[in-house]
Amino acid sequence: MALHRIASVVIGVPNIEETSAYYTDFGLTPTRDGWFATVDGGEQLRLVDAPTRRLIGFTIGVDDEDDLARAAARLNRIGVGHERRGNRLVSSDPVTGTSVALQVQQRVRQEPSPLPPQNTPGRIERIGTRSPGILREAPVQPRKLGHVVLGTTDFATSEKYFVEGIGFKVSDLVKEAGAFLRCSTEHHNLLLLYAPVNFLHHTSWQVNDIDEIGRGAAAMLEGHPERHVWGLGRHHVGSNFFWYLKDPAGNFAEYYSDTDCIVDDQLWEPEVFEGALGLYSWGPPPPPSFLRPDDLAALMVGAHGSS
Repeated sequence: MALHRIASVVIGVPNIEETSAYYTDFGLTPTRDGWFATVDGGEQLRLVDAPTRRLIGFTIGVDDEDDLARAAARLNRIGVGHERRGNRLVSSDPVTGTSVALQVQQRVRQEPSPLPPQNTPGRIERIGTRSPGILREAPVQPRKLGHVVLGTTDFATSEKYFVEGIGFKVSDLVKEAGAFLRCSTEHHNLLLLYAPVNFLHHTSWQVNDIDEIGRGAAAMLEGHPERHVWGLGRHHVGSNFFWYLKDPAGNFAEYYSDTDCIVDDQLWEPEVFEGALGLYSWGPPPPPSFLRPDDLAALMVGAHGSS
């Protein structure tokens, strides 16, 4: 597809110094002017000052200027304004106000991570040595930004903007909850949620495997039990392993690995899920604060007060 990745995200927080320390612990590398980099994706997170936590915007990589022209035509058809700035096309979701920039970028090529030998019933690959997964000592570092989850008060309008305007494709739906949308070969890069207020639910960061999820979460929780949200588990929609943590501003951040990939659109049929399968296949049940973040009421009051 012409869209090929979610390149970066800008998040507003009221406590930049504290939140910056969190994402440094999370494994992102501080670079300049509030930016943080991943191993493969480069600068992918920027923190900026804001009265309350919110998703300011994000950038999506496209292949060439023809892709920008096609996106401009789509946005014109649905009546959404936009601005061309060099190799960028900028518009905003009419509901959440989130800025979305399409930018001409080279595709990221990831070097495969070495697969540790596995001992399984009838297949012994590791003999006389401990698993490399328990011998790793280097801090966990996310490989790239995978997806963003955004709550919207007008789901139909936001979905139309992202699908018919920007060019996302629908991977799966969760009945009366949301839509998993993709702008790359990964199962989803954006999850839109039905919500009583426009808000950022979480960002998700790829690591090599389930051991890196466990190691990363364990390191984050050492001395900071308040960071824990939900995990370890495996989602049904998207199939990825997960562990969710909370930054000091109230945003969730997910370590993930082993997600579904859709290389040929013709071979994937979107499904509609409901109940527990819309959330997870196995793991502890999600806490109420995951489904409805603790500060949601405050965000609703803030949104009402600023209207």
